[in-house]
Amino acid sequence: MTSSDHETVIALDYGLRNIGLAVGNTVSGTARPLAIISAQNGVPDWTTLAGVVKEWLPNRLLVGMPLNMDGSESDFGQRVEKFARQLEGRFGIHVTLVDERLSSREAKANALAQGHRGDFAAHPIDDQAAAIILATWLNER
Repeated sequence: MTSSDHETVIALDYGLRNIGLAVGNTVSGTARPLAIISAQNGVPDWTTLAGVVKEWLPNRLLVGMPLNMDGSESDFGQRVEKFARQLEGRFGIHVTLVDERLSSREAKANALAQGHRGDFAAHPIDDQAAAIILATWLNER
């Protein structure tokens, strides 16, 4: 097995108030919600994020890229690309942008099916959306 066969991966669902995190690896092909980090107008709590990176030592970071349904870049996409560049610069880890169309909708539907009351501002599910982004990437490999 070469080092490229096994990767620990952290996925991030970027948002202005919250950034959802999920972790997985390419051997098991599984993804699980990890944490939700607070953000102020899209600026994350870098100290907390650095702690997660130090704990998990990922080989790769994935960031959900919000595309329009026709596949074109959304207005929010430029902010996501800037965030991805900041991650790569701060942590020196390769960042891959992943199509996240419908991941938040799927996460909300899953949460509601599991009894979530729908008050997503009070009880966010950004970590679950990150797990869907990661699972999508793992399945498409």
